[in-house]
Amino acid sequence: MLTRDLISPVLPHLQLQDKVFNALQLMNDCHVAHLPLAHEGLYIGLVSEEDLLQTPDDTVEIRAVKESFPLIKVLPDDHFLKALHITAEGKLTVIPVVSPDNELMGSVSYRELIKQASEFMNVKEPGGLVVLEMEAREYSFSEISRLVETNDAQITQLNTYTDPETGLMQVTFKINKVEISDIVATFQRYEYNVKNAFGEEFYENELRNNYDNLMNYLKI
Repeated sequence: MLTRDLISPVLPHLQLQDKVFNALQLMNDCHVAHLPLAHEGLYIGLVSEEDLLQTPDDTVEIRAVKESFPLIKVLPDDHFLKALHITAEGKLTVIPVVSPDNELMGSVSYRELIKQASEFMNVKEPGGLVVLEMEAREYSFSEISRLVETNDAQITQLNTYTDPETGLMQVTFKINKVEISDIVATFQRYEYNVKNAFGEEFYENELRNNYDNLMNYLKI
């Protein structure tokens, strides 16, 4: 899924002549804390609610708020996971989609990106989730897959994340079985460190709680 396919038809953009209080009202109406700023169709930067709230006089035009705004953006042909990574890192509520010619094409909301990530990881489909922790040199997808298949199951999703503090790799994989005790036992028998195991459906709230395990996917 590309970012251009996720552009919201209802998220507006701001213009230099817009009043600060009008911009704040738009953000409130759209339940976001950021909106892109454009002039004659060209992208200028991303305006935050925090920027606007620091203005002593909310009747002034946006052009008077500050000299420049961060040029955070994604291209229309970027994968949605790149957009999700940028929004998560920047704690953004929307991300502008801007053409190579700097034309503002629209915005994608963080909520929509989370929804797409949920679908991408099949979090709504029944299945178990297992998190292994190991040295990077010990990682072998073929062996992990083989051990899962010996229990009449298959891996439906897998990603890796290396903890910058410990240097240990976390391997998170989802399987097409809800009952995972036998699979956990198999990995423990082969002396794998099973850090976490979830034997139930993995919904969006679990996706957010285990977001670090998705970062390997997002850094593309």
